[in-house]
Amino acid sequence: MQSTKITIGFSPCPNDCFIFDALIHNKIDTKHLRFEPVIEDVETLNRMAFKGKLHITKLSYHAFAYLTKTYRLLTSGSALGFNCGPLLIALPKTLEKIKQNPDIVSSLQVAIPGKYTTANFLLSLAYPTLTQKTEVVFSGIEESVVSGKTDLGLIIHENRFTYEQKGLVKVRDLGEWWEEYSQSAIPLGGIVVQRNLPEAEQLLINQLIKESVEYAFANRADVMPFVKQHAQAMEESVMQKHIDLYVNKYSIDLEETGRKAVTLLFDKAVETGVIQSYPKDLFVC
Repeated sequence: MQSTKITIGFSPCPNDCFIFDALIHNKIDTKHLRFEPVIEDVETLNRMAFKGKLHITKLSYHAFAYLTKTYRLLTSGSALGFNCGPLLIALPKTLEKIKQNPDIVSSLQVAIPGKYTTANFLLSLAYPTLTQKTEVVFSGIEESVVSGKTDLGLIIHENRFTYEQKGLVKVRDLGEWWEEYSQSAIPLGGIVVQRNLPEAEQLLINQLIKESVEYAFANRADVMPFVKQHAQAMEESVMQKHIDLYVNKYSIDLEETGRKAVTLLFDKAVETGVIQSYPKDLFVC
């Protein structure tokens, strides 16, 4: 059978590189499919998805809410879990001001990792009056707060493990907020596939990503060189914490619990007017 080239977008973060190493380096049998990686930060991938540029891509669940007519969600590859949500951070002096007068939050400027990130969606739900937002690449958010360019920062990924080293403090854990509100896991990012691909290929891709995650869990040492290649001088202990936080049983298969968490988020998006509706055939399974 003639091979088919499939473009696949994911971020350089340790969790994504961990998940997709086996898939893109043919460490598993990918049948007739050949995967061509496009490695960009999640907001760049979100914007590429709005233009329909990628067959498969990592996508924040917030962005996916607007793209359900173009993409379906694979039940493998997701970043979903507990105690892994975005953090709202500030300098200590700003936190003290907020403690003295919580209402001042609405007047503060916040650096966000992108308009269509799930982090920003959760921020909008938890702080609907906090509207002064500046989009900053996620790796530059801490510096934005330290330098005084913004009062607050909304951090994701490995910055959860580094912000305290830079003299910053947590204002609120939005993951905890969501868990208390929903009593469910936090849907952060999923892997979506274009609806116009044949159904059989969608199902095959879903299975192959599952196998890629399972390979990574069984062969951690083998996939780590690819993780380190894109980790931007990150300490290995931070890489491992990052992987352990974002890659879990939901990354292998959302199963019923994970699918319920995603639909709850989408129901909340409909309830708050973020989207009008979403299709019933949301998942590839």
